[in-house]
Amino acid sequence: MKYFIIGDEDAVLGFGLVGIQGLKAENPAEAQVAFNTALEDKGVGIIIIEHKIADMIRSQVDKYIFTKQFPLIVEVPGRAGKDPGRLGLRAMVNEAIGIKL
Repeated sequence: MKYFIIGDEDAVLGFGLVGIQGLKAENPAEAQVAFNTALEDKGVGIIIIEHKIADMIRSQVDKYIFTKQFPLIVEVPGRAGKDPGRLGLRAMVNEAIGIKL
């Protein structure tokens, strides 16, 4: 199972240093192309996407999250940190599995 990152240039470069492929996206068109590229690769099991980029294509991301089992889509904050009002990664995992970590 492979990971795929969709983020800004820094995120893609950083994840690339540990062998994770990805595409940068700076606008909704690039975000859509990157998302479709990740979905087309049947080896990708987890798509990591920055919040701000997921928001650019929110309807597409939500539609996929609520209708498919794989790949798993994980939204992460950008380098500016967590957006106000959004759950942190630990809180999202706790909510998803119903167990406090």
